[in-house]
Amino acid sequence: MFSSLGKDAPAGLVVFLVALPLCLGISLASGAPLMAGIITGIVGGLIVSWLSGSQLSVSGPAAGLTAIVLTALQTLGSFEALLAATVVAGALQVVMGFVRAGIIGLYFPTSVIRGMLAAIGLILILKQIPHLLGVDTDYFEDMTFLQFDGQNTFSALVGALRSFGWGSALIGLVSLGVLVLWENVLAKRVALFRLVPSALVVVVLSIALSSLLNITLPVLKVRPEHLVQLPNVNSWADFVGVFKFPQWSAVTKPGFVMVAFTIAIVASLESLLSVEAVDKLDPHKRSTPTNRELMAQGAGNIISGLLGGLPMTAVIVRSSANINAGGQTRMAAFIHGLLLLTSLLFLETILNRIPLSALAAVLLVVGYKLTKPTLYRTQWKLGWQQFLPFIITVVAVLLTDLLKGVTIGLVVGIFYILKTHYESAYFLRQTPELQAAGVYHLKLGEHVSFLNKASVIRMLEQFGPGSHVILDGTESEMIDYDVLEAIENFRQSAPERGLKLELRGIQQVEIMGH
Repeated sequence: MFSSLGKDAPAGLVVFLVALPLCLGISLASGAPLMAGIITGIVGGLIVSWLSGSQLSVSGPAAGLTAIVLTALQTLGSFEALLAATVVAGALQVVMGFVRAGIIGLYFPTSVIRGMLAAIGLILILKQIPHLLGVDTDYFEDMTFLQFDGQNTFSALVGALRSFGWGSALIGLVSLGVLVLWENVLAKRVALFRLVPSALVVVVLSIALSSLLNITLPVLKVRPEHLVQLPNVNSWADFVGVFKFPQWSAVTKPGFVMVAFTIAIVASLESLLSVEAVDKLDPHKRSTPTNRELMAQGAGNIISGLLGGLPMTAVIVRSSANINAGGQTRMAAFIHGLLLLTSLLFLETILNRIPLSALAAVLLVVGYKLTKPTLYRTQWKLGWQQFLPFIITVVAVLLTDLLKGVTIGLVVGIFYILKTHYESAYFLRQTPELQAAGVYHLKLGEHVSFLNKASVIRMLEQFGPGSHVILDGTESEMIDYDVLEAIENFRQSAPERGLKLELRGIQQVEIMGH
């Protein structure tokens, strides 16, 4: 673990730089105290990184829970009541892990996961362009199509292109140019450049450019609302005042159980989807134990709730930034948490000088790496059965949100799975001699489930009078009762149809009412 510290430390720094404004932005959008998001990020980095079985995922406050948190605050009436619900939700997640509910994460088709990643890449690009141009009306990690400011992804983009801050835009575009040049030219030609993360270079450069504009061209000065805004913690009293504590009497409030249950389910699904996606991005192709992940996220939510933080999940944006920055082990996520804690205590003055447009440039590059054109070409070459669930997931996530989009993609994926089952129940073993004699030999597959019932009956009904049909189940390990019942129904009606049905290796079952 420590042998890869040379790569994990810079990656942790990059994740920290990306995570800091996200933590603050999600707190703001959730209607929670600003410090709540920072606390959640610290817990995710310092604690969940060690409890989780994933080496590369990063946990913290999630955009997908923002609407739920807003609704919960209205339902329960106070932030402290929400904290109690978060603790209960965490306990429910731990229980889910113990009863091995994490297996649900293994049932998401690869095409849907790839579609989710590609969509997140597109969303990052579309959502970060306004921030790149200094139009920060939307919070930093809003991943949904319909925004809280009344706009949608595309209207916000059009608005940003019409009216933007020249200073922020200049810094953002220079940052983007440096990132592309650093990663695609300099790092490939000079070994020294590979040792320094491009995001760190961009952050230092952006602070310098911002200061230069303030002095030489005040008209292009980056306005305070377009800089990182970390709350001041100048004393022990300020530090202690950061923490809020659960209001346990809220347990008896109407709607409390539903809020806790909703947070637990949505946070669990987002975490499972994220670690599944991270495993696919992992260069070493390591596999995350899903039940352990549920318990780790549950423990994180219990601690976050007790300390005054927001509900958390494993987050794909920060995890992707970690992988793209060269992170190798959980030390990168831990270092990001350590830096969040340090920044809270000591670095507020320096960090509050970072333009958001520079961080937007970092996320634009992350987004492009998630949604490269080669990914679309690869999925296309795999055929419609892979491409259609992929592209529908991309569009659905883009136009709704993460969970709704993945659900839609999953429905399409399940349709193709059912279609495959429908078509793979049997094969016709035919020779010229049998065909001349009007004999048809149908060989059933190894496993015949209720999903195959329609295709088996449909095939049998195609044979006309005078046919001799042999239905052979001698090599089938399992034939579902529903299929056996349907076959028996057909066997009894075969004489009236003028055909003979011969069963081999298929037991006859008693039919209700006969």
